[in-house]
Amino acid sequence: MACIVVDGIYKSYENFEAVKGVSFRVEDQEIFGLLGPNGAGKSSIIKMLLDFIKPDNGTITVLNAPFNEKTKGEIGYLPEERGLYDNISVIDNLCYLAMLKGANPKEAKGTGLALLKRVGLEEQANAKVNALSKGQKQLVQLCVTLAHNPKLLILDEPFSGLDPTNRELVKHIMLEERAKGKTIVLSTHMMNEVEELCDRALMISNGRRVLYGRIQEIKASYASNCVFVEFEGVLPHLDGIEKADIKNNCAEFYLRVDVTPQYILRQLVSANTQIRRFDIKELSLNDIFIKVAEAEQWIRQ
Repeated sequence: MACIVVDGIYKSYENFEAVKGVSFRVEDQEIFGLLGPNGAGKSSIIKMLLDFIKPDNGTITVLNAPFNEKTKGEIGYLPEERGLYDNISVIDNLCYLAMLKGANPKEAKGTGLALLKRVGLEEQANAKVNALSKGQKQLVQLCVTLAHNPKLLILDEPFSGLDPTNRELVKHIMLEERAKGKTIVLSTHMMNEVEELCDRALMISNGRRVLYGRIQEIKASYASNCVFVEFEGVLPHLDGIEKADIKNNCAEFYLRVDVTPQYILRQLVSANTQIRRFDIKELSLNDIFIKVAEAEQWIRQ
């Protein structure tokens, strides 16, 4: 069953069209990646999912119903910009923000202390937020997001400011929450984390959907788009190459979408190129992200 269904949403600000007919689904108990370069429309989509703003056209269903007050209490939102009160204690932040979501004071404090222990900040419970490091504040913000035990988590750049150890901690917590039955929408620029964590992903560029599906299916669709060649001598001119990185008799060729690796190999053989190695290279999600973003930028111009 789908936790979120978005059907043909549009959003404009004065004369700027930020979101252009985007549709997608987020299934129950999955980690779903929301990706895109800066200014792509991700923030507008997140705001519409949270009912901060309304779409101009199209529909959004969250937790199997149109958005209502009950829905708000079942969503945990970690904003890119932190929403903590600097001059009160960490535990008071947790209690107050959890109570705004419907938790009772006694339960909120117990849950808050347990969450702080979970992220290794139990000793900072009574410290003021402004005394914490950037990474510690990010962990407190994550605790706030989890404190009222929401069904749906929307995490906007959750790894911001974290060192490698705490990034691993946050990833572990996300997987734990999914195992408990939670659904997670993850918006991040860290493609390696998306590739590792997410079941499916959506990429937005220029307000439009440009990639959507299971991570392995997205990677498979670009599986023949890059070849590695180790050679001797001089390479001939090759038709169908979009981009070439050549160093020390090794070359990576990024192919046009209408070109196959076999076509490149035939050209090399016809030119009597001394080939020591020829491999199809699997692009990482980061490679695909950059390739699609660059193509969209070219179209925009």
